[in-house]
Amino acid sequence: PRRPPAPAAAGDPSKEQAVVFTRIRLADRFDVPNIHRLIHQMAEFELLTNLFSATESSLTSTLFPSPPLPPFRSFTILILELSHSPIPKSADDDDSNLGFRPILGRIVLKSTVVDPESSTFASPRGNGLVVAGFLLCFPNYSSFMGLPGIYVEDIFVREAWRRLGMGKMMLAAVAGEAARLGCGRVEWCVLDWNENAIAFYNGMGAEVLPQWRICRLTGEELSKFAVD
Repeated sequence: PRRPPAPAAAGDPSKEQAVVFTRIRLADRFDVPNIHRLIHQMAEFELLTNLFSATESSLTSTLFPSPPLPPFRSFTILILELSHSPIPKSADDDDSNLGFRPILGRIVLKSTVVDPESSTFASPRGNGLVVAGFLLCFPNYSSFMGLPGIYVEDIFVREAWRRLGMGKMMLAAVAGEAARLGCGRVEWCVLDWNENAIAFYNGMGAEVLPQWRICRLTGEELSKFAVD
């Protein structure tokens, strides 16, 4: 079982390094307002706001049915939360009954991070927690391998908290679940102009496949196939 990280040792404050404590957990319907804001920020970052039409209502109805489906067996969202104090493990925050135990960690900061959106992205779980990012994934299948896999549709960290390894933490959480479930692979896409992300994924050991292109039917073109 995972244990909460120990707080930094006491000592000369001038020599202590800033630490932020992290938790990766399953999202629920109470997270939808933050998820909606994060998706919009991601659309702005990717210069694709013209494609953004999600609403809090549509996200709630499609991502969080009742009763909930097992994580990683259907649409699954992981939420990354931060605190400047150690995050206690409480029964209310334990999603292990759903098949995923929250992952606690800590990051030593090289300098203080100023987050101007901390109040906007306050976690619905309270305790001063702030939502810094999210990951959306769902199962797929490789006929060549004859094995199930997991596809990561979205991974996003808010600007104030980038380049601290938080994206890698979320991807590692999915990879760990994929390995535990006996999946053959984890896949995701990256925009060809996002050289920083491509370098980051290569550094993780991921293979970027330049020969593949995404094909998509949507909107009116998709509606043409509707059967009356």
